[in-house]
This record gives sequence, structure tokens and C-alpha cells, in this order.
Amino acid sequence: MADSDAFLRQLRDRGDRLFSLLNHFDRSRILVIGDLTLDEFLTGQVERLSREAPVLILRHETTEQIPGGGANTAYNMAKLGGNVKVTGLVGKDDQGEALERIFQAADIDTEGMIRDRDRPTVTKTRISGHARQSVTQQIVRIDRKSDQIPDESIQQQLAAYIDSQLSQVDAVVFSDYGEGVMTPPIIKAGLTHSRVIVDAQKALHRYAGATLFTPNLPEAELAVGYPIGDTTSLQQAGNDLLALTQASQVLITRGEEGMSLFDSPDSQQRIPAFNRTDVFDVTGAGDTVVAALTLSLCAGASFWEAAVLGNLAASIVVRQFGTATTTTTEMKEALQLLLDNEELLG
Repeated sequence: MADSDAFLRQLRDRGDRLFSLLNHFDRSRILVIGDLTLDEFLTGQVERLSREAPVLILRHETTEQIPGGGANTAYNMAKLGGNVKVTGLVGKDDQGEALERIFQAADIDTEGMIRDRDRPTVTKTRISGHARQSVTQQIVRIDRKSDQIPDESIQQQLAAYIDSQLSQVDAVVFSDYGEGVMTPPIIKAGLTHSRVIVDAQKALHRYAGATLFTPNLPEAELAVGYPIGDTTSLQQAGNDLLALTQASQVLITRGEEGMSLFDSPDSQQRIPAFNRTDVFDVTGAGDTVVAALTLSLCAGASFWEAAVLGNLAASIVVRQFGTATTTTTEMKEALQLLLDNEELLG
């Protein structure tokens, strides 16, 4: 209760400041280096069983294509008003063209997207079906991807583009989903910027020296090599991650337990969850945290303020099914509601 009361006092004291930061998101210039993914959702009505095999026949109803993986991080930033450049690999295929169209419609600069004829655009196609007046359920997921490391010439093209953009952006974000883009030349190029945020699922040591890391709890456990189940192990993990990454800050996102921000050994700032009850889908919530947090830092936020706004943004998107985004207008409304109704905390 004491921690919660202290947080509420901080939140009220900085309420005007947080609103001001949201007003400046549109001044931020970000370069997202990402594993660019297209998420496809195909839905149909179940008609009957096939005579060819024991499988369902669906009558197609809708196809939806949205950014996923590192593409979702860039898309979230653009929807929040940031000026976003994106770099990564897509294939010379329909999925790559679809992702480029989505980006361009969101005013995301796609000059740094490289088309690689030797690999497909990473695509996750989810096929779902329903009977009449029944719940739609996912039946199968089809993944298109390559396990090959990009050709060295492609790596050098990406690194050269990153080098050319560093003086024009306020921050660099690595969105690493393990799809092969983050090779040593790309990482080395991005790390030369003074403000680097890393959202990586594993091998955090490759980004040593970055400004801020944002692992979720399973990723933090993988990095430190032990389970994080109580306050003692959480604090130890924060210490170990700071040592491993040589970062200024480490933010461990912990789902319904909120977030923990570490900046030095044995220090921890806890930020409670803003929404534990209306959670329908956490898909992509981590990308939303990174997006809002990065824009906040570029707008002049402290790390605590940036984490609070990242947490706030995530509390909105988890109320929606599927990969979702939010806006600064929605964030302002949610912040005001939180300040007016402290019982909503958690």
C-alpha cells in the first residue's frame, strides 16, 4: 500500500508534465531497425468436411493484413504521432508490397526497407473459422520465413543506410524478433547513436552499451539464467541485467505485476499495472510500450516518466483483440481517468 500511495503522489505531481510530453510526441524522429513481419488473418465460415481429407472447408469471408514484429513497433510509433523511419528486410513478394503500402499510408519512411529476392517477407498467416452464430476460432497458422543469414552485401546496405540516418534521428530502436536481420554490422551501426532502445527476445549481450533495454519477464529470465519469482530474485535480475548490458536503464515488464525500472545496483522503481481486469489480448503490447516510451524520451521525459507513459499505452491496447495501436488522444483520456479515479490503478 505504501508503494502504491507513493506512486500515486508521483503521478499526481507530474500529471501536467505527462500531458505536456504527450503533446510533443509529434516532434520525435525515430529510426526503427526491425525484423519486419506481416500478420495475416484469414477468416471463413465452416461449410462442411472435405472429401479429399479430414479437414474443414471454409468459405472465405475476410482477409486482414497488419504489421507484426518489428513492423508493429514502427507502426505504433507512427500512430502515436512520431516521425518514423524503418529499416529491415522484406521479400520481393506480395507480402512485402502489402507491408510497404501499410507503412506509406501511416507516413512511415520506407526508404530503408530492402527487398531481398532470396528470402520471403516474414509472414504469419492465421486461418480461423466459425459455424453460423458461433465463436471464431483459429484453426492453423502458416509461417513464411527464411533461416538463412542475409547475404553480406545486404548486411552492408542496411548498415550504410543506418549510418546515413543517425544524425537525422533522435533515437534508434532495435526490434529484434530473431528473424535474422540483427547481424553484427547492423548492430554495430545502430549502437553508435547516443540514444538506443533495445527490445530483443534473446542474446541481449550483443547490444551492450545501449541506453535502455525492455525485456519482458521470460526474456529477463532467459538472459540471467534463473527464474524470477520474488522481490529478491527480481532485484538480483535487475542488477545482473545492468551488468550484462552495460545499459543506463533496464525496464522489466511484468504483465499484471506492472514494471520495474533499474538504473544502478540495488535500485528499483516500481510502476504498477494500470489495467488488470480488462485484459483481452496482450499480443503486441510490448511493441506499444517501446513505442510510447521511446517517443517520451525523445520529447524530454525522464526514464520514469517514459516508463509510465509506455505502461499507460499498453494498458489501452490490451483491451482490444489482436495486435492493436493507440493514439495520444486516447492516452490523454486514459491518463485523466487514472488521475481522477485512483481505484483504477491495477
